[in-house]
Amino acid sequence: MEDSHNFLYFAYGSNLLKERLQLKNPSATLHCVARLKVRSSTAVPHKTSRLYADNSFLFQDYKLVFGNYKGLASERWHGGVATIERSPGDEVWGVVWKMNESDLKSLDSQENVMLGAYSPVEISVRTKGQELCCRTYLMNSCVYAAPSPQYLLVIVMGAEQNRLPKHYQEKLKAIKTNKYEGPLPLMVELALE
Repeated sequence: MEDSHNFLYFAYGSNLLKERLQLKNPSATLHCVARLKVRSSTAVPHKTSRLYADNSFLFQDYKLVFGNYKGLASERWHGGVATIERSPGDEVWGVVWKMNESDLKSLDSQENVMLGAYSPVEISVRTKGQELCCRTYLMNSCVYAAPSPQYLLVIVMGAEQNRLPKHYQEKLKAIKTNKYEGPLPLMVELALE
């Protein structure tokens, strides 16, 4: 991870937006933009894989999906929330935040780890020729559901704010929403309403 008092966190959903993450995690500072990756020397390469000198392959085999833990609708976002899953040939871009360990409990709480909704995992990401080990979160028992327009807006704003690749930003903007039009208190907190 990082050092004894800091860790790296890979965000791919609403925590792409600095203001969203810093509501409850004030130590978060931008480290870099990165792409989720898996590197393996045992798997059979996909046509989109890249061969490295050590005969291992870089797989871009993840995609961003939306859903709810056990199908329970998100009261905070009124729709599906982001997670990632394996998908041959797809890729997930995000932001690596450097955070103080003092925010770890708050971040776990935000991701509903104690309720079992998400599990923290260690993943590798790649950025400008560098590989980083980061913490991220994967949804458990995901039941697919479209995100609310407001939730997707926060993700798109975070992607723009942090200059994720243009092709990925366009892909995010094309995601279909559930067309929820009601109020979201979090949007007021973020000063987006």
